[in-house]
Amino acid sequence: MKAKEQLIVEQNRTAAESNASQNATSVVGVSKRFGKTSVLENISFEVAEGEALVLLGASGSGKTTILRIIAGLEQPYTGKVILHGRDVTELPARERGVGVIFQSYALFPKMTVEKNIGYGLRIRKRKRKEIKKTVNELLELVQLQDHRKKYPSQLSGGQQQRVAIARTLAYKPEVLLFDEPFGALDTQTRVHLRREIRALLRKVNVPAIFITHDQEEALELGDRVAVINKGHIEQIGTPFEIYNKPATEYVATFLGAANLLDAVVRASHLEVGTARVPVELDKEQFKEGSPVKIVFRPEDVSLSKTDFLRPGHHRIATALVEEISFVGAYERLRLRLEEGGDENGINSDPFYLTTDTPESQSSKSIIATRPKPEAAATKLHIGERVIVAITYFTVLALSGPKKI
Repeated sequence: MKAKEQLIVEQNRTAAESNASQNATSVVGVSKRFGKTSVLENISFEVAEGEALVLLGASGSGKTTILRIIAGLEQPYTGKVILHGRDVTELPARERGVGVIFQSYALFPKMTVEKNIGYGLRIRKRKRKEIKKTVNELLELVQLQDHRKKYPSQLSGGQQQRVAIARTLAYKPEVLLFDEPFGALDTQTRVHLRREIRALLRKVNVPAIFITHDQEEALELGDRVAVINKGHIEQIGTPFEIYNKPATEYVATFLGAANLLDAVVRASHLEVGTARVPVELDKEQFKEGSPVKIVFRPEDVSLSKTDFLRPGHHRIATALVEEISFVGAYERLRLRLEEGGDENGINSDPFYLTTDTPESQSSKSIIATRPKPEAAATKLHIGERVIVAITYFTVLALSGPKKI
């Protein structure tokens, strides 16, 4: 590592450590290697008391390794883990006061619900009266009073998850770690249980860290979301910031559906093919003639059968409707952009659509969505020609994004 880079890392680490005592949980400059393979590089973040942070990333991104380092199941190559101002990096897992809720729940099959919840207190030699009181309080908290005498096999997946959470809360952990907690549940149960757990966490005011690869889950669960890619944090922010103001192409395309178009910066506008989209950009950050990408969500696409566009709607192309799908509250359309043919046509530069990662294959089509009232008022048909405009977009360059 170069001297300048080393100085920057040390400055960042010092700043993070100075703030560690103000946060319930702090991960400071953590790196991890397995042999010669680096899986984490200089990971730093904080979690406030009562806050829920979601680590979102694809398989192999390093999010599980971060969780295991916080729990004390792995040791970092460099960096620290600090809980409530206490450096626990060298402490074994049992002395950290960390509660881990696994996808498998890990309940004892031959113990009733109340015995599962009280197990941690019994092995800690707590008084019987204290155990009974705590178990009763937790049964009420997770709304399982009527199931206290049942065994795990007699419970639904959602109920088992609540038992696992109650058992973990029994010994008052300093932080809760959730390892893909809803992966084994059906979609309807997952949605219901996410809401229950968010409400539960607000009651107990314990910091929580979730790991998941599910974008919808991350947006609903987290007060903040950290997008992890190949051992690095690409961006960390509120769900609104991550979704609407992506800092990188990876974040834009990983978190939900996104359309990406190549563009060129001009004095007062962007050239998108032969279309001109007016925009004001920082001239130091976006130089005249430099290539950029604009990113916009399907819901930011406006479609019209005529040349009339409302204020704030920027025309980019004409397109043919290729596919129409009804998806409950809205209509999803796949549109093939026309390459030239009129003054608003676009050139043959590729357009990109991805709902997974930036490595997805390129396509000359984009996705748009229309709410049900709009779709009912103005019906479109496959093969029909429409005007495509955008209402909201982000400009991505090497130096960072600019929200319009």
